[in-house]
Amino acid sequence: MRDCGIRIEMIIEIIERPRASIVITALVGLTLTMWAQAPSDGPQLTIIAPGDDAYLVGPTVLRAGVDPPEAVVALTFFVDGRQACALTRLPFECDWDAGPVIAEHQVRAVATLQGGARVVQTVRTRTVGYAERIDVDVVQVTVTVTDGRGRFVRDVPQSSFHVSEDGHPQAITHFASEDVPLELVAAVDISGSMASAMPRVKGAVKQFLGEVPPQDQVTLLGFNDNIFTLTRKTTDPAERTKAVDRLAPWGSTALYDVLLRGVEILGRQTGRKALVVFTDGEDQGSHATIKDVERRLQASDITLYMIGQGRGVTMEPLKRIMERLSTPTGGRALFTDSAEDLQVAFADLLDELSNQYLLGYQSSNTRRDDAWRKIKVDVDGHHDVRARQGYRALAGK
Repeated sequence: MRDCGIRIEMIIEIIERPRASIVITALVGLTLTMWAQAPSDGPQLTIIAPGDDAYLVGPTVLRAGVDPPEAVVALTFFVDGRQACALTRLPFECDWDAGPVIAEHQVRAVATLQGGARVVQTVRTRTVGYAERIDVDVVQVTVTVTDGRGRFVRDVPQSSFHVSEDGHPQAITHFASEDVPLELVAAVDISGSMASAMPRVKGAVKQFLGEVPPQDQVTLLGFNDNIFTLTRKTTDPAERTKAVDRLAPWGSTALYDVLLRGVEILGRQTGRKALVVFTDGEDQGSHATIKDVERRLQASDITLYMIGQGRGVTMEPLKRIMERLSTPTGGRALFTDSAEDLQVAFADLLDELSNQYLLGYQSSNTRRDDAWRKIKVDVDGHHDVRARQGYRALAGK
């Protein structure tokens, strides 16, 4: 049974000219159409990613599920009214670039069924005030404040923070202490030496990723000689933990390569960004060098955390490398030699990620001379402050 209806199509084009007014043009078309309504008990369409109220920034995966999948002949994603991609086979997913700033988006999936009926689902993502205002040249600094007993200090006002660059005081122009979305890349060593530890490692990683708040995006990587992407920017805790089951140990350890890959994934978008790398051994066979990794980290605002486990606890050269790479970013290196300690380390890390401040300032030094700029953060009344130690002002940024 087909119903006849009237559909009004309106296309609005907004042209924004720098330092000028916004020009709006509209084209309205009135067409007589025939469509088939999908019955309420028919195929079900679900937008899996992004989720409602998710934060989107940078390269993003659009993913939908249909039950039963064979009922669909085509599926199209629209973002903010514009077609993002058209798909005719499983999996119903595609890449879309949300841009460098977190903003609100409407994501709509339209599934065309056998016989011509359509099923539509829509989600709306969130924006965040900090990212809306931030400028591309703002230097971002993630800060952790603890008391004398190592407990995280909350609710510190912006007025208590003081930032200097190369000894020169800087005006804090952006400040956020809660609800700042986090983009997290977690990389797990799956080299052959991890075979005996893998069951308890999986359990600890599952618990960690399952407790990362749903609004935060998680990419899970496995690495040995190669790098495997197991999830991409997912906000679904169930999808995160399910991906951990795919970890299987073999091969050697390309530690430096996976660090560079993590930096590439996190990019230069605004907001908090953390890279968590879990390993039990030194680098073996990377194409990159430690100097390459240091330089890339210096040019980013990523906070790096490295967790050494098992034999990695007793390898002094590895411990020095992990501390050398993580400390300048405002992160740290943790070392565990038992399953219980590993769970404690992940819990401590999760607590830290939930109790951070994000500051931003526009440097008074406008030169892009590839020089290292030293950052110092002080907080009134608190001496235990951890933040990135500086950044490299790359030419052409």
